[in-house]
Amino acid sequence: MNTTDGADESSWELDPEDESGAVIATVGRQLKMWREAAGFDRTKFGERMGYGANLIYKIERGARIPRPEFLDKADEVLGAGGKIAAMKADIERARYPKKVRDLAKLESEAVEIGAYANIVAHGLLQTEEYAWALYGLRRPAYAEEAIGRLVAARMDRQKVLRQTASPLLTVVQEEAVLRRPIGGRMVLRRQLEHLLEMGRLRHVEIQVMPTAVEEHAGLAGSLQLMRLRDGTTVGHNEVQLVSRLITEPKEVQVLDMRYGMIRAQALTPRESLTFIEKVLGET
Repeated sequence: MNTTDGADESSWELDPEDESGAVIATVGRQLKMWREAAGFDRTKFGERMGYGANLIYKIERGARIPRPEFLDKADEVLGAGGKIAAMKADIERARYPKKVRDLAKLESEAVEIGAYANIVAHGLLQTEEYAWALYGLRRPAYAEEAIGRLVAARMDRQKVLRQTASPLLTVVQEEAVLRRPIGGRMVLRRQLEHLLEMGRLRHVEIQVMPTAVEEHAGLAGSLQLMRLRDGTTVGHNEVQLVSRLITEPKEVQVLDMRYGMIRAQALTPRESLTFIEKVLGET
């Protein structure tokens, strides 16, 4: 099967056991009540906060997840005496849909993450605007609130690459991914620039699988492998609406073998950066 990035949050949006969406909506309503009680309209409150009225509207609707610094500032501006700031813990737990939290936990425990992404840029390498465009194309169409939450989750997952002991990330991207103008030409250009920036980091290696190659071990679809600190390796895969964590040793061994072959068949990291620069110049 072909998936977005080997770690697709979209199929987890409607988990009936996940109450985090209700938490985010409740925090938004509470912020609105505090704002109105203080006598501010959204424009005036936005000016005091240093944010646009549209962002305030989206946060109050539950379409955007407020960052900790936003809640601290709102507490100060609205004179809430710590009551708004105290909601930071609830928001942090609700930032991801449940199964995304589970995946993010595994990624944070990994010493190495390897992925083959054959449809779009891997989630850990996506820009925010690219992710918004990607989710905006899904059918059935997602509500704006759902897109905002999914994008926020995807962006927050990326902090694993900025932590002190970041895992080694290796990603093989299909050439077609570099040319597919999701979100339009400028969104694609910025995504390509971001891939170049990330690919120059010491703990990130990006390889390109040219369309012209004849031998390709990844025709069964995308995959992701995570080697954890305790020495175990787990796989993760997506098949349309099904998300699956793979722990059976024999199955993990097959994925590991395939991924090794995929990397061997792709361009080297150095060749790949040159290739991405070439595509960027043509875009």
